[in-house]
Amino acid sequence: MNLTPQFIIDACYFAAAFLFIYGLKRMSSPVTARSGIMVAGIGMLVAVLASFLYYFGVNDAALPHLGTNVVFAAVALFLGTAWAWWSGKRVAMTAMPQMVALYNGMGGGAAACIAAVELLRTNAVHQTIPLLLAVVGALIGAVSLSGSLIAWAKLDGRINGVWRIGGQQILNGIVFLATLGVGIYIVFVAHGHAAPGIVAAFFIGALIFGVMMTMPIGGADMPVVISLYNAFTGLAVGFEGYVLQNPALMIAGMVVGSAGTLLTLLMAKAMNRSVSNVIFSNFGDGGGEQQGEIKGSQKPAEAGDAAINMRYASKVIIAPGYGLAVAQAQHKLYEFVKLLTDAGVEVKFAIHPVAGRMPGHMNVLLAEAGVPYDMIYDLEDINGEFKEADVAVVIGANDTVNPAARTNKSSPIYGMPILNVDQAKQVYVIKRGQGKGYSGVENELFFADNCNLVYGDAQKVMVAMIQAVKSLEGGGH
Repeated sequence: MNLTPQFIIDACYFAAAFLFIYGLKRMSSPVTARSGIMVAGIGMLVAVLASFLYYFGVNDAALPHLGTNVVFAAVALFLGTAWAWWSGKRVAMTAMPQMVALYNGMGGGAAACIAAVELLRTNAVHQTIPLLLAVVGALIGAVSLSGSLIAWAKLDGRINGVWRIGGQQILNGIVFLATLGVGIYIVFVAHGHAAPGIVAAFFIGALIFGVMMTMPIGGADMPVVISLYNAFTGLAVGFEGYVLQNPALMIAGMVVGSAGTLLTLLMAKAMNRSVSNVIFSNFGDGGGEQQGEIKGSQKPAEAGDAAINMRYASKVIIAPGYGLAVAQAQHKLYEFVKLLTDAGVEVKFAIHPVAGRMPGHMNVLLAEAGVPYDMIYDLEDINGEFKEADVAVVIGANDTVNPAARTNKSSPIYGMPILNVDQAKQVYVIKRGQGKGYSGVENELFFADNCNLVYGDAQKVMVAMIQAVKSLEGGGH
């Protein structure tokens, strides 16, 4: 067997593709997700290191610039690894969606940069299909870059509210069509030999469109937008992989594109909305949607009283939300849960598909605290058990437990699948104040006869609950 550099590169790309797919498969279960991420990461490392072999006997044109190119590549690899390691170590669980948005944007930007290099090689002979895919990948990648940066800024609180003007959609359409027209010119008129100014105009138009498409979308929909841009990034990478005839990029792009598309559709379904409704509607901007008058009143309760009630319950179901992550109360919550289970109480966790800011957000948060996987249930598996529960506890969740989605046709969230916490005999909601959900919709659960609200930071509330149960069990010791 002749182990040429090209043979080694092809073998590495095959191994990387296998590791990508196998890693993604393991990510489908909380039990194996951690190892799946490691496997996929190893696959990426193999693909990156294999790319250095292009300078040794494969790409003869690169040999005159071997030293310079290798140094630049090594420096870029070092800087990227160092920044990712540092930021990954210090990022808070509440900021994980923002980091995902940034990584999506960087992937789209990388694909756009690859396309820019190809489009600016005016001395090259461009074939129509690869050139067309390069332009399409550039368009998608640039839109994903600027759009993801806006999504990150909105989730991180750096941009508040939405930006809308009269004729917004028409203006967006004009910008997109103008950018598309420049792209068509590059492919079919200039045949890849357009002036640098025209290429620059194409990328500027794509970046502007990404900003204009994302700015009018409400903050409640940003997780869906991030997932959509994730799919865009995958498509862009796949297209540029075809242009470069790089199997690893093609396979990785297709996997990311298909997974991102599926996730986007699942998230939209979990909110009973279409992707087009997310992108083009005014929902979720915190503007206070009208839903009709809510009867009843909000009834406060003390943390200690709620804890004692749960101590003597037979079955307790806990529905966590973003507020749990904000308060970093997962460890205290599980400490309290262990006190209940030691006392013979059956405790389960109910996870809504869009609890937190991204799918899986709550699963990761609970796993971090050591909650066993067999205590955690998805919506479709747990919803039928709420009517058997003595107590349901809502911690920092809002829209995902609003019964208006099931009963109030005038509510903007009507039809959205929710956790049926209102069907429990008693409901306790732990929340910091009387604010509305992230979508701006008032929660009818908070006014129900069987619901009491425990106001305060979730971590402080859990500490008070732990003390109440320990005092009850051990006389204050």
